[in-house]
Amino acid sequence: MAAMTRKQFLRTLSAGVISYSARRVKAQPAGAQTFTYKTAGCEIRADVYGASEGAAKPALMWIHGGALISGNRKGITRPFHEGLLEQGYVIVSIDYRLAPETKLPAIIEDVRDAWKWMRAQAARFGIDARRIATGGASAGGYLTQMSGFCLEPRPRALVSYYGYGDIVGPWYSQPDEFYRRQPLVSKEDALAAVGTTPVSDPPQGNQRGKFYLYCRQNGLWPKQVSGHDPQSEDEWFAPYCPIRNITANYPPTMLIHGTADTDVPYSLSKDMDEKLTKASVVHEFTTVEGAGHGLTGLKPEEHSRVAARAVAFVKAHTA
Repeated sequence: MAAMTRKQFLRTLSAGVISYSARRVKAQPAGAQTFTYKTAGCEIRADVYGASEGAAKPALMWIHGGALISGNRKGITRPFHEGLLEQGYVIVSIDYRLAPETKLPAIIEDVRDAWKWMRAQAARFGIDARRIATGGASAGGYLTQMSGFCLEPRPRALVSYYGYGDIVGPWYSQPDEFYRRQPLVSKEDALAAVGTTPVSDPPQGNQRGKFYLYCRQNGLWPKQVSGHDPQSEDEWFAPYCPIRNITANYPPTMLIHGTADTDVPYSLSKDMDEKLTKASVVHEFTTVEGAGHGLTGLKPEEHSRVAARAVAFVKAHTA
């Protein structure tokens, strides 16, 4: 990362998932059908793969990453999604309104509404509504972990790729030295990169990554995304920290995380693993040695092996 120019770094941020390999994010399985599942200041859409009206297939609702600030429903992990489609799954990849224009409670509301919409459209898409899992990467992994207790009925299984269960820890609420190695983004430039009206699918070429970089450099992400100060309002964040909401009823969960992740520390999945173990929740923790955020640094065959384990986990709990 240190060898990147400022322009290259900001382009990577704006792509939707920090340090995420573009070839893995942009390549999607063919045949998506796009629907608007909600309108709330903007149209909020979902892409549906593998639909087959009249069938009764298991399914997965996918939630994209991008720090809740950038990205869209096209940000999927190809080996995992292709593996599910090969196993006869329907995939519904959703957009949601992005921060800072929309704050965290409304983002969670969008995830709930997408879940309700997906279940209501089950017959249309050939989905067995009793067999739906959720999954996501990075901030989508965070929202996936949120789905384990904020959705009703709860998903049958969760797959969190390099996600996080705590949003107020020092990693997010204090200046991050890794990001401060990059040229500092001014408040003016950060605010110029975002707007004031709701957005769920930013236009190509957007510079929203500048806003994220500014937040990480100054330890402002929780405050900017939620509108609340974690230093003085810690209890406000309790309903939005999955690690504080783990019970024995939490769904079976798979955590996947690289040990060299410089964006979302590996320790966050390790902490979640310990919490799930303590609550006797069925789960699997896949540690990927030496991998960065987005599992960068892995060979394609290694990505495929990780994806195959994730597919097997979903299949075992949606049979």
